[in-house]
Amino acid sequence: MEKTEFIRCPVCGNKTRDKIREDTVLKNFPLFCPKCKSECLIDIEQLDLRLSCLLK
Repeated sequence: MEKTEFIRCPVCGNKTRDKIREDTVLKNFPLFCPKCKSECLIDIEQLDLRLSCLLK
């Protein structure tokens, strides 16, 4: 079984509503955090999150 985990907000560190698997690849994904209301673009590859741009 593949490992899955929730994406954490790069601003506040809380879990978002999106889940990723080990083989997930995202480029310029608009991530919204319901807790701190921030939105940012992220890149994900092999469970490694990189912040591309803070939108709010």
